[in-house]
Formats: sequence, structure tokens, C-alpha cells
Amino acid sequence: MKIFIQFLGIVGIWQLGEWIHRMLSIPIPGSILGMLILFTLLVLNIIKLEWVENCADFLLKHLAFFFIPSGVGLIAALELLKKNWIPLFIIIFISTIVVMGITGKIVEKFVKD
Repeated sequence: MKIFIQFLGIVGIWQLGEWIHRMLSIPIPGSILGMLILFTLLVLNIIKLEWVENCADFLLKHLAFFFIPSGVGLIAALELLKKNWIPLFIIIFISTIVVMGITGKIVEKFVKD
């Protein structure tokens, strides 16, 4: 029962982010806004980690399950992917290098401090 209540809290914060997205027409997805709200509430100790920890651990443990719809979508668009594999490969390669570089610089900055 405890994990269900935690789940309702997380879903409630996610829905708050979706509502803010719709009401203010912010170009940031509501799910991301919800995560930022949850993060802020956790940092400010308005929500205690123990209040969401069990549910968050459960969701992270089963994270692969949430990628199934994306995989099915890729299979459904297989012909489109076959036609555009070169540009997609270039985009994926460059974006991976950029993300790795930025992440490395950020980690270096935090390790030095």
C-alpha cells in the first residue's frame, strides 16, 4: 500500500507539470517540468526522500519495460529508418560525441571543486 501512495504522489507531481505545460504553453514537456518540480521539492526538503524512495526504486528497477513502446515504434518505422540510415547515423554519432564531451567537462568541474 505504501508504494501505491508514493506512486500517486509521483503521478500527481507529473500531472502538475503537464498542467503547467498546457496552461503556460511552455516549450518544455510536462513530464520534464514534473521531474524538475519533484527535484526542487526534494532539494528544498518539502518532500522527504523516504516518501518516494520505494516507488522510485521500483520504477528504476523496471525501467527497461518503459522502452518497449519506443522499440515497437522503431520497428513500425523500419522502412523509414532504412531509407534514412546515413543521416540518422551521422546525427547519432555527432550528438553522442557532444553529450560525452559536455558530460566530461561538467564532471571535471565538479571533481576539481
